[in-house]
Amino acid sequence: MTPLNSLSLKIAQSQNGVEEVPKNSNAGAAVERYLQSVGLGKGYAWCMAFVYWSVKEAAKQLNTTSPLIKTAGVLRQWNEVDPKLKITKNPKTGDIFIMDYGKGQGHTGFVIEVLSNGSLKTIEGNTNDEGSREGYEVCYRTRKPSQIKGYIRITS
Repeated sequence: MTPLNSLSLKIAQSQNGVEEVPKNSNAGAAVERYLQSVGLGKGYAWCMAFVYWSVKEAAKQLNTTSPLIKTAGVLRQWNEVDPKLKITKNPKTGDIFIMDYGKGQGHTGFVIEVLSNGSLKTIEGNTNDEGSREGYEVCYRTRKPSQIKGYIRITS
């Protein structure tokens, strides 16, 4: 892992348990901080904003730049990020996963670990223990690779 994706993952994990206030509002101090990092106010889906904020904070601490584009759009990130950063299989710790639900809807988070059964342990924003893509918290989840369109691997 590069220092940037290692620190991005550490920052993301430090947010575990952060919840929207009030629940199911896409608002609250932390959530609004994530959204502000991509130029949005409260009320928007924020899983990509959470990922962007985590990487941006890590880049700031490491005095480097984030390779991600400034967007809250999961599929926009996938479509516009440097193609050299995109992979479709063999994820590793620190990769950013991209899910595509169709009709422009997606979800994202960080891969923490590839489990022995091939599933992925992740940390995600705007989800919940039931795995919603429109949840209310930052939490750990388990995802099947078959659900995932691809991964962004931060190399700087």
